[in-house]
Amino acid sequence: MSFRQITIIGTGLMGGSLGLALKKHKFRGRIVGCDRDSALEKAKDCGAIDDGCSDPGAAVHGSQLVVLATPVLAIVDMIERVGPALAPGCLLTDVGSTKSVIMDRALKVFGKRAGDRFLPGHPMAGKELSGVEYADADLFHRAVWFLTPFPGQAVNHGLAAEFAGWIDQIGARIAIVPPDEHDRICAWISHLPQMISTALAAALVEEFGEQAPLLPAGGRALREMTRISASPYSMWRDITISNKKNLEHALFRLEQRLAQIRENLGTRQLADEFEQAHHLRKASGKAK
Repeated sequence: MSFRQITIIGTGLMGGSLGLALKKHKFRGRIVGCDRDSALEKAKDCGAIDDGCSDPGAAVHGSQLVVLATPVLAIVDMIERVGPALAPGCLLTDVGSTKSVIMDRALKVFGKRAGDRFLPGHPMAGKELSGVEYADADLFHRAVWFLTPFPGQAVNHGLAAEFAGWIDQIGARIAIVPPDEHDRICAWISHLPQMISTALAAALVEEFGEQAPLLPAGGRALREMTRISASPYSMWRDITISNKKNLEHALFRLEQRLAQIRENLGTRQLADEFEQAHHLRKASGKAK
């Protein structure tokens, strides 16, 4: 069965970008958005969706694929709300930044059929700016799109395979990992960098004030390190709540490393820190 209609619940940056990406890559079906009326108007105006509906139960009617593109805790709630309304031949997926809490709710709603009804996913893409006005048809190009299937869930046939085909079509690269490993990895490679950027920006404001001309003087390094500090708290609140244990561990390990650097600013051991750090760049170069 090919997708004739796709519903995207949450037509902000991620949902809007997905709609634009599907259209750019020749999806010929209908894309229905679900959000607040004002957000739906913006999504229609920019071409991310064909039609909109503010009621999730009505928005999923007639769709073969439903994508939950809201913050994590809203995804958890939405699985409960729309799960019973889905047609038997409809696949539900999500773009949530943490997976374990989402999959726990899917198991509660779908039971033994969770692997047939829900395919958990997370594209490693985004911007520090939110809203469909910042949506980009190329947002997912060359990005990793994590899939964290349930035990025994096949992703190489049926609707799951068709969805995976569209992930490939819009230019993303699929990586399949267990949900616990996904949450541990993302705590380090996504959530920790956000906390570092937030802490650095907040410390700079505290030290120099809100009007200090820091970014031009700091150059590219400071701009890059503080860029994502503009990310909305509303999104990161849900991530930190749902991945608290992993993020606490990553922060603790970083705090230890920073303390070691602080204590060895005038010793040869600082060179050892630089040498170990250089291995990451070397490994990244080999991986390309």
